[in-house]
Amino acid sequence: LKKNIAANLAGNIWQAGMALVFIPLYIKFMGIEAYGLVGIFATLQALFSLLDMGLGATVNREMARLSVLPGKAQEMRDLVRSLELIYWLIALVIGAAVMLLAPYIAHGWVKPGRLSSEMIQQAVMLIGLAMALQWPVSFYSGGLMGLQRQVLLNVLNIGVGTFRGFGAVLVLWLVSPTIFAFLIWQMIVSALNVALAAFFLQRSLPKAGRKAVLQIERLRGIWRFAAGMSGITVLATILTQLDKIILSKMLPLEMFGYYTLAGVVATMLYRLVGPVFSAVYPRLTQLASLGDQEELKRLYHGSCQFVAVLILPVSAVLVFFSYEILLLWTQNAVTAENTHWLVSVLILGTSLNGLMHLPSALQLAFGWTKLGLYTNLVSVMILAPLIIVMTNLYGALGAAGVWVLLNCGYILIAVQIMHKRLLPAEKWRWYVQDITLPLAAAFLAAGMGKIFLCQVALTQPIMLLSLMLVSCFTLSMTVLAAPLMRSWLFNQLNRMQA
Repeated sequence: LKKNIAANLAGNIWQAGMALVFIPLYIKFMGIEAYGLVGIFATLQALFSLLDMGLGATVNREMARLSVLPGKAQEMRDLVRSLELIYWLIALVIGAAVMLLAPYIAHGWVKPGRLSSEMIQQAVMLIGLAMALQWPVSFYSGGLMGLQRQVLLNVLNIGVGTFRGFGAVLVLWLVSPTIFAFLIWQMIVSALNVALAAFFLQRSLPKAGRKAVLQIERLRGIWRFAAGMSGITVLATILTQLDKIILSKMLPLEMFGYYTLAGVVATMLYRLVGPVFSAVYPRLTQLASLGDQEELKRLYHGSCQFVAVLILPVSAVLVFFSYEILLLWTQNAVTAENTHWLVSVLILGTSLNGLMHLPSALQLAFGWTKLGLYTNLVSVMILAPLIIVMTNLYGALGAAGVWVLLNCGYILIAVQIMHKRLLPAEKWRWYVQDITLPLAAAFLAAGMGKIFLCQVALTQPIMLLSLMLVSCFTLSMTVLAAPLMRSWLFNQLNRMQA
């Protein structure tokens, strides 16, 4: 488990670092308006994730569950082949759908400035092809995660991600600084990525007596969990993408580019929480299957506090120092001015969302999808109209504020309902030790740093050094406030002294 978490963190931090390096270069070569089309690309990917139908999460859970049960090699291979064929059919549907929608998106949805509608239409058609090639990667990745081949998966992700980023910059620099060159390169790398992921998943499956075949009866045994996950995914996608759909229609493409940039910064937090979820979720599933309650509780609280220590110091520093960080990163005062408030608000909501990942993993480990489904359904009914109203009244910042409200509701309501059924005696320990203490420590420490640094004018090198010191102080305070992380730290120090 430790090895998987370390590998996942290394892979995600590396890919986040690549994004931090390459995004300013993409904007420099293509312009912020073309980068807005990259935001359209990301939004379409999120919307068409509705067609996943819970299959990605299902293959992850089933590989983890079957891997600890004897005599399941043939069933694992047949299940992978059956779901694989469905996934590729969905990929073809996605590519065709986006290409058919390209004229409407170009002429009736986005508001171009320097780019013509015809250029945007051609770019969206390329986006459709790139999405079709990239789509099955999540399926193969889910299978590798469930089989605990997460070190291998991260080596693959680091290699492909680095090749994708460096290659895109070289293509924009040496071949053509256009969105078309960028998207064609994405297609090439996506084809390579899906081929490698498929190869390694097949190599990782246990050997069986016969060749894997499509078997409908294998799908009947998992349809209930897959249906629940599909419903959760559909509603979660609506909740997380509605703001982008509305803003892509209402804002000029340039301003939507700024919102896209703020969203990229905010979602960097998932690079920290995602690795822990990916490593812990299969292990929680195995412990739930084995009925080991004590180990389940230990792992649950330890991983919740670990996630809090990972994301809350980063969140607090970004909330208080969003302008300074954006200015240091982009070296563009206009971009920083137009983006920093959006970053602060979106980061706050995303950090609260990140704290919910491990409670969600616990639910899925027991195959309980109804709570997530009903929670998201109620949230859509209440908050979707609120997103529209707040966007009309306050623009992008209003939509970002609804994201914070949504995740406050998850923490205050959904977790209480969950702990009435799962680990009922652990609810207040989660609220107090796992969440509240590290949250208060992180934001208090970063806030103190903001108050101190506001008193003096700093050059950029000194500001960078100051932010590093504030980040270290914030991380230290957060670790000390989380009981299990504090005990782990003291144990490590005692071992070093011994």
